[in-house]
Order: sequence, then structure tokens, then C-alpha cells
Amino acid sequence: MNHLTHYKALAQLALPIMVGQLGMLLVGFADTIMIGHHSTQELAAASFVNNLLTLAIVTGIGFSLGLTPVVGALQGQKRQAEAGLALKSSLVANTLVALGLIAAAMVLYLFLDRLGQPEELLPIIRPYYLIVTLAMLPVMWFNSGRQFTDGIAKPQYGMWILLAGNGLNILGNWLLINGIGPFPELGLNGAGISTIFARSCMALTYLFLIGRGRRFQRYRVGLFRHRGMRPMVKRLFHLGTPMAMQSGMECASFSLCAILVGWIGTLALASHQIMCIISQFNFMIYLGLGTAVSIRTSHFYGQGRINEVRQTAASGFRLMLLLEVVLSALLFTVHDVMGGWFTDNTEVTAMVSSLFVVFVAYQFGDGMQINYANALRGITDVKALALIAFVAYFLISLPASYLFAFPLDMGLVGVWLGFPFGLTSAGVMLWWRFQRQTKHKSVVKKELV
Repeated sequence: MNHLTHYKALAQLALPIMVGQLGMLLVGFADTIMIGHHSTQELAAASFVNNLLTLAIVTGIGFSLGLTPVVGALQGQKRQAEAGLALKSSLVANTLVALGLIAAAMVLYLFLDRLGQPEELLPIIRPYYLIVTLAMLPVMWFNSGRQFTDGIAKPQYGMWILLAGNGLNILGNWLLINGIGPFPELGLNGAGISTIFARSCMALTYLFLIGRGRRFQRYRVGLFRHRGMRPMVKRLFHLGTPMAMQSGMECASFSLCAILVGWIGTLALASHQIMCIISQFNFMIYLGLGTAVSIRTSHFYGQGRINEVRQTAASGFRLMLLLEVVLSALLFTVHDVMGGWFTDNTEVTAMVSSLFVVFVAYQFGDGMQINYANALRGITDVKALALIAFVAYFLISLPASYLFAFPLDMGLVGVWLGFPFGLTSAGVMLWWRFQRQTKHKSVVKKELV
């Protein structure tokens, strides 16, 4: 295949995934805007809680990604019944992981008052933290369904369910944050209640669709099989654990920085939350393309076509570079006013504007690490992901953020200056790993199941 063929195929796969991802981002935008205009203190509390629990949620999502290359390889070999068994095994594995994450979050809840956050925020932080923690279980069930349909190259199902669920979430936010009509005014807690309800509806919709839809009949044969389930669950843990660690540590370079930002003050924490939401716009689009790279590479890898695996990753990286330039230019043109979309506080708006140069600086590294992490995921080479993430995010990014912010007295901008170093180093290491693992066309195909 030539590169034009790969560009077209990747774009067709990536577009519905991107639309679904942007739907998730829209909820974040709506949450932040509604909460920011309701109360600056609630916005700061949401920043702290969302950054902490996003770490757990992203870790869980990373774990669930182990299903995609397994299903993709089976789909490439037309083994649909076994793909259905993989989905069933994923539901079991994801439930266990969700319960573990909830338990870890509850332990952390006991120490919220020792994390150095402003005292006036703690009464707002605590109830919202508990509500959002409970949403992890339906999130993980939804992830099983989404990774399954992505793996069989049907991402449009995830797109429509995400759009519908996110629309429901935004409606619930409007009703419960502000107390519209017969609904009580719950402020930040209303946003949390709306989130858990919408995510539960999304998970149930996916389970009903796959369990009853005629197009999934061949896969349902495996859903009702018990033989072979234990080895498949073990396989998913083997693949998903390093992916969870990689995703979690990447997210930690942002989420744990919320603690550092909290030491600076409430306004800095509110600004950090707004900038995190803005930065997710690019990230979600990159992730949509990265997921398409993973799907395509898993299909070719299952068929033993290593040359197409390499071409897919290279084509994905070129498309990623194009997206980085276009999106960064688009956002930078309005960087002076974007903070004002979320809050009426002029100091917060100025802080948000000051972060945009750093934001543009780390786009290359962010796109590179997403592309090659997903390419490695597609060929089920995940052992090195956790080590690379540890070096990039814990040994480079977080120490750099602390150094710039406090010893060098650069404040909030200093915290964000650590991100370009961590993301770019991760991208280079992942690229090197992929090239090393696939440089010989005669690479022997690994056992996938």
C-alpha cells in the first residue's frame, strides 16, 4: 500500500473517534463554564478533584485499551467468536480494576486535608470527590464496549453513544448546577450527579447494543462461552497493566501538578483547570488519530504484514504533525480571550493567556508520544511503556515543573514548563522502541491469544 491509501484509511477511522472525543471535551468545557460562572471557589475545587480523579480514570482507560489490539488481531483473522469472548473477559477485568481504583480513591479521600490545598475549598472538595469516584465503574464498562467496537473497525458506535451521553450530561449540568425549574440548585455537586447518571446510561446502552444488535450476532457466540475466559482475562491484564501505568503516569504529569498549583493559590488553581480543559481539545483529536493507528496496526499485525504496520505508523505521524500545526495556530489566535469564556475573573483570564506559549511548545512531543504509543499497542509490544512513562514523566517532567515553579520562582508558568520536556522525551523513546521492534520485515508474529 502507498502512503495515500494509509492516509485515507486512517482518516476514515479517526474521524468518528475524534467526533466522539470532542463530545467528551464539550462536557468538560460546559462543566467548567457553568461552574466558573456559578462560583470561582467551586471552579478551583473542581480543578483539584478532577485532576486527582482524572489520574485514576485515565489509568483505568489505559488498562481497557488492552482489548483493542486483541480484538483487532482476531478481527483481522476473522475469528469473531473469540473476539466476543475477549469482550466478555474485558468486562470482568475492567470491573475488577474499577473496584481497585475506587478503593484507592477512598484511601486518598482520608488524606485530602493533608495535601496543602486552601482551607476554604475543603468543604466543597469532599462531597464532589465522593460523587465522581462512584462514576469509575460505569466508565470502565463503557470502555469495554468502546474498545471492542473500535477493535472491529466500527468506531461510529462509540461516536454516537458518546455524543448522546454527553448531551445528556450537559443538560443535567444545566438543570442541577443552577437549579432550573423543579430541580434543586446543587452547584458543583450537581455536575457530579449529572456525570455519574450520564455515564451509567452510556454503559447500559453499549451493553444492550452488543447484546441485542443483529450486526453483533457472530460475536455473541463468544459472549456466552466460558471456556477460555480465564486465559483471556489473564491476557488482558498482561497487556493492560503496562498500558495503565503508561497512561496513568502521563496523566500524572498534569494531574499531580494540581497539587503544586494549589500551593500557589486559588486563582492559579482555577487557571490551571481552564488551561487543562483547553489543552484537552488538541489531545482528544490526537488521541482519535492515535486510536486509528492502533486499530490499523493491530489488523496488519494479526495478518503478519509488518511492512504495512510500519507504513501505518509513519503515515499517522505525518498526519499528526499536520494536526499539531493547524490546531495550535487556531487556538493561539484567540488565546487572549479564551480564559474569559470560562470565568469573569480578569486575573484568571490573564494567567490562562500567559500559558499559551508553553502549550504550543509541547504539541510536537504530545502528538509523537500518542502516535507511537498506539503503534506499539497495536503490535502488543507494551512491556516498555511503563518504564518509558516513568522516566519521561516522573524523572523529567514533574521535577522540572517543581524546579521552574518554586526554586526558579516562575509560578504557574513554571509548573507548565515541565510538560514539554516530559512529553518530547516520551515521544522520542517510544519512536525508538517502535523502530527497533519492527525494523525487520521478517519479524516473527507474536502469539496474540
